[in-house]
Amino acid sequence: MDLSKLDAYLERTGVDGYLIEADGDNANQRYLSDFTAPDPFVTLYNGDVHLLVSALEYGRANRTARADSIERHVDYDHRSNIAEYGSTEGKHRTLSAFLQAHGVKSVAVPETFPIGTADGLRSHEISVRADTDGVIESIRATKTDAEIEHIRTAQNVNELAMSRAEELLIAASVEDGTLVYDDEPLTSERVKQAIEIELLSHGFALDETIVACGADAADPHDRGSGPLKANESIIVDIFPRSKETGYYGDLTRTFCVGEPSDTLAEWYNLTLEAQQAALSKIEAGVSGSVVHAAVCDVYEDAGLPTLRADERTETGFIHTTGHGIGLDIHEFPRVSEQDIELEAGNVVTIEPGLYDPDVGGVRIEDLVVVTEDGYENLTDYDKRLVIDP
Repeated sequence: MDLSKLDAYLERTGVDGYLIEADGDNANQRYLSDFTAPDPFVTLYNGDVHLLVSALEYGRANRTARADSIERHVDYDHRSNIAEYGSTEGKHRTLSAFLQAHGVKSVAVPETFPIGTADGLRSHEISVRADTDGVIESIRATKTDAEIEHIRTAQNVNELAMSRAEELLIAASVEDGTLVYDDEPLTSERVKQAIEIELLSHGFALDETIVACGADAADPHDRGSGPLKANESIIVDIFPRSKETGYYGDLTRTFCVGEPSDTLAEWYNLTLEAQQAALSKIEAGVSGSVVHAAVCDVYEDAGLPTLRADERTETGFIHTTGHGIGLDIHEFPRVSEQDIELEAGNVVTIEPGLYDPDVGGVRIEDLVVVTEDGYENLTDYDKRLVIDP
């Protein structure tokens, strides 16, 4: 892990350290220390990584964290501080003492840093400034070989889950336009359950997934519900996280059981073309806006609306082309109209799509690593719209 960019940031901004107070779901905190906990803890970076944790987490932190020092609240008279000054002020005194013990009198913090803690530190003459550059996020955007392998593993498992979803669709019969499995309507919920079971068996989990049919599929983030229909688009979007490493995969396919409308079939083919146009532009040094523009060009040339052409449109291509992925499902860099140069080691989704409640929705998503002269696709899953029971 190369933190030279963070060192340069501290020097440029004239602060002694970078401070994070958050729980284990915070990707920046996990990135710096490789430690997670259900309750908030503190990470300080001042050239070295220092943790301040509760007694409950101290033993595990010593065994598993990647840190130069690990200390407990008791090391800074936390109980006495609470007893004398109350919970809030006592906490501020403990944290201030921790910082001062490491020679830190000024810190940069994430924009989401708790304002109460910031004010408390300032009252103890610790200077606090917000990091509006997202310096750690920008470091995380360029993945190491080990991180790429974690994401590759996540995507491989993701494909097993997608295959399980497709198996249910293939096995379903059609009765009065509704998919039926085991003598019951095949629902979005039933397919999502099968996806989750498959992921859990491989050490992965997800809070939500998308199995959206027909008009539901016309809303990119509608999770989907109820019986699935024949002859309509079914968008399956799965984004699981490894319980061991914390890294995500992300994969979307669009299926139709039966006979798609002419428009739906045309949209699917256009989306395949748009995705290939985007992939053909990817390489280090290219702006993500160029990749996004390639998708918009395909759709607009076909006479379909995009947000680029009409920022108020509610149908057509109504989102960006992709996003970074890693310890968060949405990371830097975005593949959008923003002029952000792609770098070798970025891992991004490429997921063009079209949406209209009168037609349904289509989205096709692959996960790729940006290389010096192109990309490596971490996704190896068939792209086909029609699947027959």
